[in-house]
Amino acid sequence: MAKRERFEVKGAAQLVKALQVLPDRVARNGLRASVYAGAKVVRDEAKRRAPIAKQSMPNQPPPGTLRRSVIMKHIRELSSLTRQTFFVTVRHGKKYRNQGKKKNLSQDAWYWRFIEFGTRKMAARPFLRPALEAKRYEAADAIKSRLAQRIELEAKKLKGF
Repeated sequence: MAKRERFEVKGAAQLVKALQVLPDRVARNGLRASVYAGAKVVRDEAKRRAPIAKQSMPNQPPPGTLRRSVIMKHIRELSSLTRQTFFVTVRHGKKYRNQGKKKNLSQDAWYWRFIEFGTRKMAARPFLRPALEAKRYEAADAIKSRLAQRIELEAKKLKGF
């Protein structure tokens, strides 16, 4: 029976060294999948916290638009072999208005800033920042566990187990 090797990463310096041992494609994909898992935790919490309008008003997006519009996006320009960047944000803009088969679904939550930060006439009802604060440690745990799984999986592939 072949001996199984186990990788244990305790700090950022050890993580960078472990990623540099793996082939570039494997390291980048493993890190991206791990950070994706952490961003997903924050995105799901932000969706859960996003307020929903009680009634539909004329010339306004239908109720639930804000919740539907919370997304996470991988930013390639800010990512590298040892760093992957995801934004949890809200979709907005004219190109997201008439979507769906019947063109009656909107994902244009242009008003999200007013809700998150408030206005001089409306108190803030933040949902993005509290989601990050509430799920910060859970997201870090998701990143760690997913990264450990990916490194172990890729090491097995490289060793031929």
